Amino acid sequence: MSSSAAPYGFRPVGLLGGGDWSNSIRHIKLTNSYGTSIFYGDVVKIVNTGTVEKDAGTTTMTPVGIFVGCSYTDPNTNQPTYAQMWTASTSATDIMAYVVDDPNIVFQAQGDATLAQTALGNNVAVVQTAGSTSIGTSKNAIDSSTIATTKTLPVRIIGFVDGPDKSVGDTYTDVLCKFNSGGDATGDSCASHQYQDTTGI
Repeated sequence: MSSSAAPYGFRPVGLLGGGDWSNSIRHIKLTNSYGTSIFYGDVVKIVNTGTVEKDAGTTTMTPVGIFVGCSYTDPNTNQPTYAQMWTASTSATDIMAYVVDDPNIVFQAQGDATLAQTALGNNVAVVQTAGSTSIGTSKNAIDSSTIATTKTLPVRIIGFVDGPDKSVGDTYTDVLCKFNSGGDATGDSCASHQYQDTTGI
């Protein structure tokens, strides 16, 4: 059972409809000396400078995808550097973030408390916590207390992780999720993946 809190951010595991994730990513620029650390599994968004930044939202987000690393030329050694996390304020002019940006990506995440079967199909907020600088991974989690039908919440629960040591209702339940899409049947605005929002950035 998931009886201890060990959040790991958002981990890409597949696509809607049951397809496999092919490890495809998009390279999107990060601003030189960007001042916020971004960890593997954090959510990122495109901003109006044409670069990505960490999406630090909780109950509302405008995600373009999940950060899974970056590359840049180290200013001290002049050597190409590949990293699982972006360290805040690093000075480099050729920084590329690696982003899983498919709007149909399914990701795995851990709840910060137990989640029952009745959570399936509902929406949730995100718990934002600073990631691990020792291994470079996110510590963000699903906010289990926010389970609701509220359409502006950014994440939809679409399944549960079942296995020898994980199941529905664990103390810290592992779930399968997706980012919500923009708009609903009435035409009202909802939480939105940036590629599915008809309004530009």
